[in-house]
Amino acid sequence: MGISASEGERRAFAVFCREEDAARRRFAVVDDGVRIVYTRTGRRFFADTALEAGLVARLQAAVGAAGIWAELKTDWVCLDAELMPWSAKAQELLRFQYAAVGAAARSAFAEAVPALARAGERGQAVELLAHYREREALATKYVDAYRRYCWDVASVTDLKLAPFHLLASAGAVHTGRDHAWHMETLARICAADPEVLLATTHRVVDVTDPEAQDDAVRWWEEHTERGGEGMVVKPLDFIARGRRGIVQPAVKCRGREYLRIIYGPELHGAVQPGAPPPARPLAQALARPPRVRAGDRGPGAHRPRRAPRRVHECVFAVLALESERVDPRL
Repeated sequence: MGISASEGERRAFAVFCREEDAARRRFAVVDDGVRIVYTRTGRRFFADTALEAGLVARLQAAVGAAGIWAELKTDWVCLDAELMPWSAKAQELLRFQYAAVGAAARSAFAEAVPALARAGERGQAVELLAHYREREALATKYVDAYRRYCWDVASVTDLKLAPFHLLASAGAVHTGRDHAWHMETLARICAADPEVLLATTHRVVDVTDPEAQDDAVRWWEEHTERGGEGMVVKPLDFIARGRRGIVQPAVKCRGREYLRIIYGPELHGAVQPGAPPPARPLAQALARPPRVRAGDRGPGAHRPRRAPRRVHECVFAVLALESERVDPRL
């Protein structure tokens, strides 16, 4: 089983050719460059085509320096990646959702805490003061958490692309390769341009070995305590099958600081005395990897009984919801 750690939440698919002649032959693209970067719902990722061209030019050079064109006997590749920062794509989301919450909370506590402190000096509201000081600290952690993923982008060197799948190349869809091959091949590409490309940290865990599981859990805890987003637990094979069918391809195990962004500043407050310890999601994922049947959409899902057209309507409806212009998952 492989585990990968990614620092971003900006899914991007980069499709690019070695030269313009390859773009014409492979994709019938004429006089429109050799590349495009898509969102996960099939839209163009960059409004600034010059920035897109600059990023893909770096990718082209890195793929060449790593010897991938010759090794795979290809003149084009498709990469699955995370692109940072969030602010390169979701300024409105940051301004009106995350930043608005953080600013409102910190402003309110800046008034409330000193007022309660003055009351505490008179022997009043002592417990309430401690409660509000804790909430103020949690609001600060919330702001710190989302700021890790935001910075100004003036040029391609301000971007960070972390590829984690080499999805396809000429004559091949690389689902037959295990995740270790993907990570190692992409690490070679990233090593050719560390200024822009970020190799995804990963390790292989023997899930039948309790000591190996504990080591992986400790690694996850250390990573997330440093502010890391979390990890993705995957079977080693790209498509894994067990006695009961296809194994779920991945389980995301987020850390508390990343979850604070998603669910609010006070998601993880102080643990009350006598309360059970928080769940260890990575340990649960390693110990009980969920499985799905061929044709299922996820854990607990049932085989579709309706006509495919009806199922497709649901799929397209979900994609439409996810395509909202301020959606952070585009």
